[in-house]
Amino acid sequence: MICRPALSRGSQLALRRQGAAKVAQRSFAAVASPKASYEPTNIAGVKVASRDDNGPTTRLAIVAKAGTRYEPLPGLTVGLEEYAFKAGLSNTQKRSALRITRESELLGAQLNAYHTREAVVLQANFLREDLPYFAELLAEVIAETRYTTHEFHEEVVGVIHQKQARLDAAAIALDAAHSVAFHTGLGAPLYPTTSTPVSSYLNESSVAAFADAAYTKANIAVIADGASEAGLSKWIEPFFKAVPAQSPSSVTTAASKYYGGEQRVAKTGPNSLVIAFPGAALGANQPETAVLVGLLGGESTIKWSPGFALLSKATAAAPGATAQASNHAYSDAGLLTIQINGQAAAVRKAAEEVVKALQSVVEGGVSQENLVKAVAKAKFDLLSASEVSGTGLVHAGANLIHGGQPLQVVEAIKALEGVTGDKLKAAAKTLLEGKASVAAVGDLHVLPFAEELGLKRSGVNVELASTVTPSAQPPKMTFAWKAAGITYNRYLAVASRVVRRSLKEDKRLIAERRGQQQLRFAKWTNGKQGEIKNLAEANAAAAVESAAAGGTA
Repeated sequence: MICRPALSRGSQLALRRQGAAKVAQRSFAAVASPKASYEPTNIAGVKVASRDDNGPTTRLAIVAKAGTRYEPLPGLTVGLEEYAFKAGLSNTQKRSALRITRESELLGAQLNAYHTREAVVLQANFLREDLPYFAELLAEVIAETRYTTHEFHEEVVGVIHQKQARLDAAAIALDAAHSVAFHTGLGAPLYPTTSTPVSSYLNESSVAAFADAAYTKANIAVIADGASEAGLSKWIEPFFKAVPAQSPSSVTTAASKYYGGEQRVAKTGPNSLVIAFPGAALGANQPETAVLVGLLGGESTIKWSPGFALLSKATAAAPGATAQASNHAYSDAGLLTIQINGQAAAVRKAAEEVVKALQSVVEGGVSQENLVKAVAKAKFDLLSASEVSGTGLVHAGANLIHGGQPLQVVEAIKALEGVTGDKLKAAAKTLLEGKASVAAVGDLHVLPFAEELGLKRSGVNVELASTVTPSAQPPKMTFAWKAAGITYNRYLAVASRVVRRSLKEDKRLIAERRGQQQLRFAKWTNGKQGEIKNLAEANAAAAVESAAAGGTA
């Protein structure tokens, strides 16, 4: 084989043209070849899914069932993520963080850790021939990480506080929409807010206990993009022997249930509004949801053009606002969200236009041209999810750890092509007739309520904390010292004296000595000092006068 650097520039261009011609000769079905799908298997008790395009690089990830949905206490998922990767990987029993960082950089690799609502993902991107090193490394991270006290206080806590401080209106609104939609489980925030008492729950011991429950063969999946099944079998079996098969403490949660509702959070700065409806879960046969998301879209995909997407046209009528539609797919539920960000007035106007756009789909349907564009957009999003954003890799792992199978791309493409205008119309009608979940963050004086947009919701607005009318409120209590016509300080002095005099003789003498005052004061009138008096004696005399005046009244 002739290496590419040995070829002249003209020869390289010729080879590229030949490759382009071969691609042009293939049908679209050839693009969605079986290699586009992850092939599942089981290696030494570990769930594995891989696909191999024989490229020069590999992405290897461990997807663990440890997302915020499964954390028994707030902040444990974030703590687990930060222990796995800080400046580099955390210390393991065999390697220090410095050694791991240096070796990974020498191999030109990229290490990353992040989490979703259902999973913690530890990922390494590297050259294909370095698979043995990183398979062993990721196995060490989940089986042999040391959850030390000094690293928790010096590294983990600081990073968590930094991420909490960076939470913007868009992130808070998306978390609030999940909260009113699912309450617990999927409703847990992706990152704990600054008002969450994380310190009450989060420490190195609680993170270590959560890791013991989550990092087991039953709760993890190894996903490889750019590695053969034979290569994975060779290295996963010896390196993952130290990973326990299961843990005495299980990672469980209740099945998701959709509720719907509204939440409003006052916040200075940027504004965000999320309108959400029940969406499509992972593996659900709902291709019309993906096509509807493609039809709604967001920012135009063609520069200098508003595009065909309904949301890009809606925001054109509200300068200063941006909108984006997404389907957040989970193992047993989904949430279709429309998020609008920008200035408060622009967000309000855009929200009104978005609801009108949905209503136009229900009332007038979708033109054939826009339907074709929406289907094509849904295909592109599906096929590019793994290459661009990596969501395909995460979804494959999430499917495996929840007992499902990775997405079959060819079948999914055929399902998208079968979506008709009537199915899309019915899907939009179902959304508008169902319960919406609406979250507003920012200037609540301007941002609209769900009812103002014509949306249905269940429950009550969480901003309206009380529904008691003024006439139904209990009568206001009058305090005894106010009724007696004395000050609160005078009331305390009288009450203290009564308590002291009720004590036994020996205790009373000690208490009265503590209450003796040696303070003196003088009243000044017209710049002249009056008689100097003992403060305690003056208080006693005033109390007698007050009692006498009360008795003669």
